[in-house]
Amino acid sequence: MAKKAAAKKPAKKTTAAKAASKADDFRAKSADELNTQLSGLKKEQFNLRFQRANGQVENTGRIRNLRRDIARIQTILTEQRRAAQAKG
Repeated sequence: MAKKAAAKKPAKKTTAAKAASKADDFRAKSADELNTQLSGLKKEQFNLRFQRANGQVENTGRIRNLRRDIARIQTILTEQRRAAQAKG
């Protein structure tokens, strides 16, 4: 039993750091750049949705990553909008 406990993989701590760095990268962009990137991600999500329905999607993890990136961008756009309203 001791061998099984030693063979366990360590918990992934880098995913939270990667998500934070992606969010920081998105925050550095303007609203126009974010809207452009958001529309591109939504188009890619649309295409992957059809591929999944037809059983042709190769990288199923990409669908999840797209969903999360879209949510990150929308969150940052909302933050920027609220910050602009608070100032003016």
